[in-house]
Amino acid sequence: MTFLLDAQELKPGLIIFRRADVKHRNWYCRIKLPHSDRYKTVSLKTADIDAARDRAFDHDADVRFRIKHEVPIFDRPFSQIAKDYAELQKERAEAGQIALARWQNVVSVIKAQLNRYVGPIQINLIGQDRWDRYPIWRQKNSKGRNGLVSDATIRYEMSIFRSIMAYAASKKYITDSQIFNGKLPISKARREEFTPEEYRKLHTFARGWIKKARSPFHAWYRTVIYNFILIMCNTGMRPPEAKNLRWRDVAIRIDDQDRKFVVLHVRGKDKFRNLVAASSVADYLERIRAIAKAKEPDDFVFTTSKGEPVSTLYAAAIETLLKESGLLRSSSGSRRSTYCFRHTYATFRLTEGVDVYFLSKQMGTSVQMIENHYGHINPVKNAERILQGLPSWEPMTATPQAAAEIGRVHADAAKVLKARTKAKKARDPST
Repeated sequence: MTFLLDAQELKPGLIIFRRADVKHRNWYCRIKLPHSDRYKTVSLKTADIDAARDRAFDHDADVRFRIKHEVPIFDRPFSQIAKDYAELQKERAEAGQIALARWQNVVSVIKAQLNRYVGPIQINLIGQDRWDRYPIWRQKNSKGRNGLVSDATIRYEMSIFRSIMAYAASKKYITDSQIFNGKLPISKARREEFTPEEYRKLHTFARGWIKKARSPFHAWYRTVIYNFILIMCNTGMRPPEAKNLRWRDVAIRIDDQDRKFVVLHVRGKDKFRNLVAASSVADYLERIRAIAKAKEPDDFVFTTSKGEPVSTLYAAAIETLLKESGLLRSSSGSRRSTYCFRHTYATFRLTEGVDVYFLSKQMGTSVQMIENHYGHINPVKNAERILQGLPSWEPMTATPQAAAEIGRVHADAAKVLKARTKAKKARDPST
């Protein structure tokens, strides 16, 4: 280091020195952490060489004591550690490891909330009580939509809070035991799906909504939006996956019982997967293609009237549709968004008895995630299967109309397709 003057090694890993970039003549010591390439630098606050040596040995002993008894070695405020963590996320975003929006969200949460809460506090003094009380503090000091900050928002902020503490532990600013462990202390937000009655109402209202369009321009958008909703409710795609969908990603397949179904090759955050859908989805896609200006294989499925990729997936128009149909808010008062179509799909599929494992593969998520978010479906909505065989209980002979409108996604379609492909390769080794 170029600013070191009069450096003296007192023992391996311990030196004292003066600094060339300051006016005073006081000594400093630098202590190398055992089994690490990190150092701790301490101002000895004396210009006397003998006193400096004694104090350097004292600080070296203190560091070794801290290491032995797992006491944090460095003193840093939370705000500084959070800044370093944000810089790391920026580097990851620039390297393509995470989305740029992820880094921006981290910075926003740190500046707007976490630094207000614990910014000036030394990182090693932040305990479990600060973690536990964050939801209360957040609700008292901020206002969200409808007056309250959503559980989902607080959970997201707390996940960043915990990640910063884990980062601090990795840098030895705190011990591993100081990382907040366990589940987040707030129940997860309910997925606001449509009930069968609400879906039927939306389905019916949207058809009339198209007819009431003021111009061909508005009629075009309303037609696309209506079919977009049908596609989303029949596939369970995430909005980002729908936004990335191109015509080349759509394929029609026939199973061994001559049943037609649709295969969509979708991609979201750098992940690719195939999902299957009922043949009715092919009809909905064809309706869009028939009036679209962008129809080539590399063109996006969901576009503007000019054939350009749509940036918001018609969010404003969908909000208008939901508001006019009286379905913008669920029975719990939560505001619905385009994600509610995915949740509706999951709810209807589970109601129809689709195995949770196959559904998790179809939706690109985990079994645990589905059980966590859609556990409310059982047992009431599966009463038919739970009560089957009991006295005075007659089997159900028909599915609800709304479920019929959603259509059935054959859970074994992907297995059948895989088996046929494997059999074909066995017959023709050249493929």
